[in-house]
Amino acid sequence: MTTATIPVEDLTLEQAQAELERLAAEIGRHDIAYHAKDAPLISDAEYDALKRRNLAIEARYPELIREDSPSRRVGAPPAEGFRKHRHAVPMLSLGNAFEDEDVRDFARSIRDFLKLDAETELCFVGEPKIDGLSASLRYENGRFVIGATRGDGTEGEDVTANLRTLKDVPERLEGPVPAVLEVRGEVYMSKADFLALNEARAAAGLPLFANPRNAAAGSLRQLDPKITAERPLRFFAYAWGEVSESIADTQWGFIERLQALGFHTNPLARRCTDEESLLALYREVGEKRASLDYDIDGVVYKVDRIDWQQRLGFRSRTPRWAIAHKFPAEQAMTTLKDIIVQVGRTGALTPVAILEPVNVGGVVVGRATLHNEDEIARKDVRIGDTVIVQRAGDVIPQIVGPVIEKRPEGATPYVFPTTCPECGSHAERAEGEVARRCMGGLTCPAQARERLKHFVSRDAFDIDGLGEKNVDFFWEKEMIRSPVDIFTLQERDQADPFRKIKNFDGWGDKKVKKLFDGIEARRYIGLDRFIFALGIPQIGQATARLLAQRYHSLDNWKSQMAAAQDRDSEAYAELLAINGIGKSMAEDMLRFFAEPHNLDILTKLEEQLQVEDFALTVSESPVTGKTVVFTGTLETMTRDEAKARAQSLGAKVSGSVSGKTDYLIAGADAGSKARKAQELGVTVLSEQEWLELIGG
Repeated sequence: MTTATIPVEDLTLEQAQAELERLAAEIGRHDIAYHAKDAPLISDAEYDALKRRNLAIEARYPELIREDSPSRRVGAPPAEGFRKHRHAVPMLSLGNAFEDEDVRDFARSIRDFLKLDAETELCFVGEPKIDGLSASLRYENGRFVIGATRGDGTEGEDVTANLRTLKDVPERLEGPVPAVLEVRGEVYMSKADFLALNEARAAAGLPLFANPRNAAAGSLRQLDPKITAERPLRFFAYAWGEVSESIADTQWGFIERLQALGFHTNPLARRCTDEESLLALYREVGEKRASLDYDIDGVVYKVDRIDWQQRLGFRSRTPRWAIAHKFPAEQAMTTLKDIIVQVGRTGALTPVAILEPVNVGGVVVGRATLHNEDEIARKDVRIGDTVIVQRAGDVIPQIVGPVIEKRPEGATPYVFPTTCPECGSHAERAEGEVARRCMGGLTCPAQARERLKHFVSRDAFDIDGLGEKNVDFFWEKEMIRSPVDIFTLQERDQADPFRKIKNFDGWGDKKVKKLFDGIEARRYIGLDRFIFALGIPQIGQATARLLAQRYHSLDNWKSQMAAAQDRDSEAYAELLAINGIGKSMAEDMLRFFAEPHNLDILTKLEEQLQVEDFALTVSESPVTGKTVVFTGTLETMTRDEAKARAQSLGAKVSGSVSGKTDYLIAGADAGSKARKAQELGVTVLSEQEWLELIGG
């Protein structure tokens, strides 16, 4: 007698354990056959009987419930919140193309980078860009163990329990697979399911979702997986993250492998032999866009050969080997009711159009950016005008221009203010700049508040429970006025019984605990995130990472910026030598360090935080931590490829030679840099010697 024929009440502990193992494998096999392959092996009644038997055994022996139990696919007790999950391989975004010529430029840039001649075939894979929520599925020995959202690309949210409820997510993979395989793709909701969901919510008196993407994102991020299980979410697989061994030689081969493993891939994906066939695919998909049962906002192109993808590598936030060709923005017509001016964290005055709400591509738009005063003048946009609105890249609403024939009588040109609308300070426009800036500095409440919002934003400190609305709340209550106040908030809350946060409307014990836990979790932060969080003008994420990579520790960065205040110093020369740091950017950073108030904030933050030294996530190599300079013409690779390869090995690439340079790699026709290197005693390597040093 097999365990499958023994009644549940007669199973011994050992027999129950074996039966649960059998049921997990059996039900998983039927899930793949039914949902991934559309080829059911048994009837629905037989399938339900297997699920009921599994539940009955688990009820009798709860200590035997398996991590991969079929019961886990239909929900679990609500969690208190999502844990953070750090991606072993970053989930980066894609660069965008909007015109056909952008695509041709993309192909030309790849040929130039790889030094391919015109006769060498350059193949791509093109597939629709799904407008959903990116997710990563980690499999170990073929079993699904962790699922996470993209988050900021480096760190996402652990939504494993919710992803288990998706029928398109296999619990186990059939056939030989790497010990570690991270499958990436898009969680989405079909248009038909979206409409049905909103109809049901309307009938229940619940707020409606704005579009299928919002519905998918909101459904996946439910704290109770049972709610996610009730939502009709789907998953298209298209990429990989960490893998313990090679799974394919080409992008197209990888897609075929995904299909064999039981994943859904987009049926419109195609292998293309050149950029013109990519453009033909783009037009074909564009014509089908309205009839598809899922939202797309463009077509993604990827270099087919994976070894070429590896050579091309990445820029700071995007791969060189892939690009998203976006569809033209959808447009609508509405009335411009007013123009208001907002003050950002750097003091820039930004005009915003207040519109009669209008539906643009499935999203109701009531505001749109007008960019700056020059744009208002160039477009001659006036209050009262009928204007054309579009969502640039299908995301950011902007005004294309007015409909002149519909302009009301008496509409006058808009006069841009010369004083700050928040603090009344003079608003200057520096020569060569398009933005007018408030000169009030941190005495301007708008700048101080916006800097706080930037400080806690997702790509900076990302404090759970302290979003923009709560920053506004604590600002109005005068409880947080600087970043330091965030980290003393709990201490002050405990010390003052008359100003406890839980006494305010909407702040219960649970919400307060979540806030304080979120703050505590961010007392340890990486140097690159810390630099970005400070909100120094022109210092974005990529630049913050460059600075962290160069200076390694907060103490070293601060001391070098102090030394660089002397524009004739070696520290200043080294700052300018960092690839990607220009003079204007350097001056903004040095102005930040020249302000005593900023130095005081930094000192007080150091008392509250531990800023972790920056460590490159690369394996050790002969050039890890070394400063290298390339000069002259290289024969076996382009200069860009050489720099990218050096950085991937942990080297610091500089644009000029100094006493801190470790290696100068001199190609043909090396000039003044080679002479300076010899004068300074810097090791000069030929291109061949460099390749031998790094292993080819």
